[in-house]
Amino acid sequence: MCGRYAITLPPEALRAIFRYVEQPNFPPRYNIAPTQPVPIVHMTLEPDGTRARHLTLVRWGFLPGFVKDPKDFPLVINARAETLADKPSFRTALRHRRCIFIADAFYEWKRRPGKISKPFLIRRADHAPMAMAGLWETWMGPNGEETDSACIITTDANGPISAIHHRMPVILEPENFDAWLDPLNGDVDEMLALAKPAADDVLEFFEISTAVNRVSNDSADIQLPSTSDDDAPEPKKARVKKTSAQGSLF
Repeated sequence: MCGRYAITLPPEALRAIFRYVEQPNFPPRYNIAPTQPVPIVHMTLEPDGTRARHLTLVRWGFLPGFVKDPKDFPLVINARAETLADKPSFRTALRHRRCIFIADAFYEWKRRPGKISKPFLIRRADHAPMAMAGLWETWMGPNGEETDSACIITTDANGPISAIHHRMPVILEPENFDAWLDPLNGDVDEMLALAKPAADDVLEFFEISTAVNRVSNDSADIQLPSTSDDDAPEPKKARVKKTSAQGSLF
């Protein structure tokens, strides 16, 4: 599972690693959430036969091309690597429309029975940009409207991350970027071989405050290590009082 992440490094540093053609200048984002516009890196075949990487803004929430009405399709922010080749929603994208979500870190919550879940910041141990494997798609509506969307691919957590959660994003290493992004490489077995847990020494993590829980909190403060030992009980859900079918206007 990956439901929040961050992009905070300078645009020049990200472009140097991912080598996309565009030269964007975007502000740091510390608390990216589903349905928001996010940058992805993908590859296209140029008219001269060469391949080029591009940076494109898409909606975080995958929308397959066969969907008739987006309102009737559930929000898909993650796709399990183990079932990509079997699910009609992802089959074609796995062959030809793979992408990279650029990030510095992602957040995960450790569930604790009866207590508030603890959020953790997870990043590369070398503090380099993180490449999370993804799939993208363009949905075309009946009136000609188009929506570009994408999802992050997840796999089993490695040893250290499993102490927090049983799933983690697929983290790609730079030497595998071209193979993953190449739209002409439709070798599903090769792609699935890349969709594996990161080695145990690739990532590091630490607990942060629950300020990250609120999407509107989008500043560097949410990434500071937590200084509290919060063992507060999980708040009880409010009981909804049953009313008659006839609603009140007042």
